[in-house]
Formats: sequence, structure tokens, C-alpha cells
Amino acid sequence: MAHVFAFWESRAFYDSFMARSHHRLSSTQAGTFKDAQVRLFDYRFDVKTGFEPRFTDADLLRVALCRIHEARAEHFVLMQEKVWNPAMAGSPGMVRGLFGEAPGNEFMVLSMWRSAAEHGKYRTERVERLALRAQIEADVAALTGDVVDMESSWTV
Repeated sequence: MAHVFAFWESRAFYDSFMARSHHRLSSTQAGTFKDAQVRLFDYRFDVKTGFEPRFTDADLLRVALCRIHEARAEHFVLMQEKVWNPAMAGSPGMVRGLFGEAPGNEFMVLSMWRSAAEHGKYRTERVERLALRAQIEADVAALTGDVVDMESSWTV
């Protein structure tokens, strides 16, 4: 499995690319992959520091895709800001990340880590306690995600 993350300066640039170039480029890749899933998220806020789409200082990404109960979306966003972000920001191995939103109460949390070992320390020590504090069970209808080892030769 491969994960491809693209970051656009604005929605206008994304729309322009999709209208002018996407079809031509994607047709040259026909048959090279199957079961592609594409999601478009709007940036809401940073996790830790000012997000930059630079991956040279991270060895691991954690992406969490969260579908939230409609009545709990506002609470989920607040808990991301007040509970999860400070905890991740306080983890020495966490580099930076972002929180994004898509239509239909769907959110993405992308965090970048120096190493799997650093991410493992955060996960083991804190996630259960933070989940209880943030009332994650009441907010989340579905949660998927992945831990992604960075392949530097694929970074452009």
C-alpha cells in the first residue's frame, strides 16, 4: 500500500490542476495501481507548529481519518485543539502536523514523527488516557488510519 499526500496553496490551484492536467497525467498511469481512494480535506489548523509540507525531517507519518457523529463534530474539533494537540506537541519526537476537515463530518489528523520509536512512546504512554479525557467514544462513528514509514526517494 502506498499513501500519497498532496498539499495545495489554494483551492483555486487545485481546481485548475484538476481541470487542465489531471486527466492527462492519470491516463499515463492506468494499470499501475488499483483501488485508489482520494479524499480532499480543507486545512483547519496546525498540530504543534506551523505546518510545512516538508518531509525530510520525519521518518514516520501517522494519518487518522475520523468520521464523527454530526451532533459531536464541534466537540471533536474542540478536543483536538485542547486535548490531543497539546499532548502531541509535548512529545519530543513529534515534528509537526495538521488537522483537516472534509464534508460529511470527516476529519484527518496527520502527524509527522522523527522515528517509529518516538511515536511508539507517545502512543503507549498517552493514548488511552487522552481518549477517555476527550470522550472519543462518544464523538467517533468510524476511525481508520495508518502508520506510514517514509520513503525518502518518493518525496518530491
